[in-house]
Amino acid sequence: MVGIIISIILGAVIGYLASLIMKTSSSLLLNIILGIAGGAVGGILFGVLGFSASNIIGRIISGVVGACILIAVVKVITKK
Repeated sequence: MVGIIISIILGAVIGYLASLIMKTSSSLLLNIILGIAGGAVGGILFGVLGFSASNIIGRIISGVVGACILIAVVKVITKK
């Protein structure tokens, strides 16, 4: 139970940082979703590249990178 709460809090922080970097405004719920999904994307991407995010700082960095990638993809898809 504590792990889920920590994941949600970290997801919110990661999503918020990614939205600041990508200059988007989004709700807390969207930040949480982006942060959790970004953590998964970043973890996979870093793993493929041979990097390991073994501590909390590394996980936040990989999550922010993954969330920024997700935001960029969404911007490209929804661009008219």
